[in-house]
Amino acid sequence: MTLLLLAGLGACDKQSPPTGQGPNASGEATGPAQSGGPGKGGEFSYTLDKSRAGTPAPDFTFQNPDGSDASLKDFAGKPMLVNLWATWCAPCVAEMPTLDAVAAEYGKKGLAVLTISQDSQGETVIKPFFEKHSLPHLKGWIDPENQFGFHYNSGMLPTTVIYDAQGKETARVVGAMDWNSKEGRALIEAAMTS
Repeated sequence: MTLLLLAGLGACDKQSPPTGQGPNASGEATGPAQSGGPGKGGEFSYTLDKSRAGTPAPDFTFQNPDGSDASLKDFAGKPMLVNLWATWCAPCVAEMPTLDAVAAEYGKKGLAVLTISQDSQGETVIKPFFEKHSLPHLKGWIDPENQFGFHYNSGMLPTTVIYDAQGKETARVVGAMDWNSKEGRALIEAAMTS
């Protein structure tokens, strides 16, 4: 079991996008690696992809923290930040406090911050994770069939997709971002005002 956990952590880290700045050949921008992620000593490294801007939000069913069904349509009329993560993914865990800060600040302004777990064990690992970590502004939604992961097709966690109030994608971040950074806040502000 320990070997599987270590392999999972390694796979998540090995798939991190290359660091650097500026657009690459596909028009994507990469964010700098930042040592010392909040409380975890991790790095933030990501690729920003705006090539799917304007794409409508998918209509998949996922689970609310109470086990009932939910869909992104439940948040219609609100800008959304949809974060796919897993408890075994170190960059995902390092990013969570910054998402909690975003939810605390922008939730009051109407932004729905949805942290949707891709853990195959579902509630058996999500509930203890949220009990252990102080993330009072986040909830543990679950995607039991990994529909979002297949739909977004980024091949890595975390993946975050931001939608405007009309349910249209504005940006996609593949990898871990410090959402308290200037770049993170600019992406959120752009979705809030579009």
